[in-house]
Amino acid sequence: MDPVMAGARAREIVDEMRRMSRPEVVEGARRYGTAAELGVTIPELRSLAKKAGRDHELSVALWSTGIHEARLLATMVGDPSMVTEEQAERWVLDLRSWDLCDQWCNNLLRLTPLAWPKTTQWALREEEMVRRAGYVLMAVLAVHDRQARDADFEAFIPLIEAGASDERKLVRKAVSWALRQIGKRDPVLNAVAIASAERLSGRSDVASRRLASEALRELRSEAVGPRMHRLSLHHPGRRDRT
Repeated sequence: MDPVMAGARAREIVDEMRRMSRPEVVEGARRYGTAAELGVTIPELRSLAKKAGRDHELSVALWSTGIHEARLLATMVGDPSMVTEEQAERWVLDLRSWDLCDQWCNNLLRLTPLAWPKTTQWALREEEMVRRAGYVLMAVLAVHDRQARDADFEAFIPLIEAGASDERKLVRKAVSWALRQIGKRDPVLNAVAIASAERLSGRSDVASRRLASEALRELRSEAVGPRMHRLSLHHPGRRDRT
């Protein structure tokens, strides 16, 4: 779809979302700290995305509207093969809400070759949402990239421990998420993550200790422990990432 047609289609979709809008959904979403504007739910957006299909120009046009739900939809219809570094750097600076950050990382950016380098680059940045995006990428890659090696995730541990003392809630929660998802990936990484959390528990700052308590509670839980034991019986070892 060429940019002119994409712009027209984006306007049509936004009009459709306005007709779907429900004030109670906006109010409920905002209570969770999102930037909801139109009151269209994620399942409804996924239905719209399924009808639209993958379309890079439409994704760009939707993002350009600046409307929160349109940008959420943009993450669902974007073509990972066409996302450039310049686009990624522009979009990360546009993030104003944790849910848009997380949806973008999970729906689109993790599928691009940029995902792995951006984890480190953005985790070292100072901007709140940029840093969050770096740690969210670590978490979603731990869940979805089945070809990655254990060593790839072990390399994130120093960054996680560095970010654990960040007192900003949106960053701390992303750091915690990254550590917990890495620790639930396999028995080797479970031990690595638990050791990291134990180190954090001995720090003087409240943010690190809170994160450590949260991570240890989950990684040692009855839900995770038995699963790690079962995996340890068949763990294939460390694999090369292609």
